[in-house]
Amino acid sequence: MHAFKTAFAAIVLVLMALMPAAAQSQPASAGAGLEPLVIVSGGTRHAFQVEVMRTPDQRAKGLMFRNYMPADRGMLFDFGASEPVAMWMQNTYISLDMLFIRADGTIARIAERTEPLSTRTIPAGEPVLSVLEINGGVSKQLGLKPGDKVEHPLFKR
Repeated sequence: MHAFKTAFAAIVLVLMALMPAAAQSQPASAGAGLEPLVIVSGGTRHAFQVEVMRTPDQRAKGLMFRNYMPADRGMLFDFGASEPVAMWMQNTYISLDMLFIRADGTIARIAERTEPLSTRTIPAGEPVLSVLEINGGVSKQLGLKPGDKVEHPLFKR
């Protein structure tokens, strides 16, 4: 297995060398407009600006190939309907916290500090409408927990 991971990492490095530099280090606002989002935890409101990924192509790419995301930014994945969801970190260079969110905007589960470049799947554990990705460690820093509420027009359908 170690040989496979080493070979996989080598392939990723070769592909990165062939990729234009601009595509490798896109800012978190690349490709989509930013929308306001608030997480309410223990009576405290935490504001973020997020890109919303609504199409299958947008959701497939997500934060891949980005080296940086500002602290107040994130990416919100809209699956259009509640469904069992599993995410992964393939070609994602920054550690993320993944917040799996029910249709009513409550957080079902938080996967903290996901491993960059991992192909391990990270399941929601129940059907969810959305996943919010923020920088790794921010959930713990802000005291976020399952049951907290996310405010965004996506959850007002």
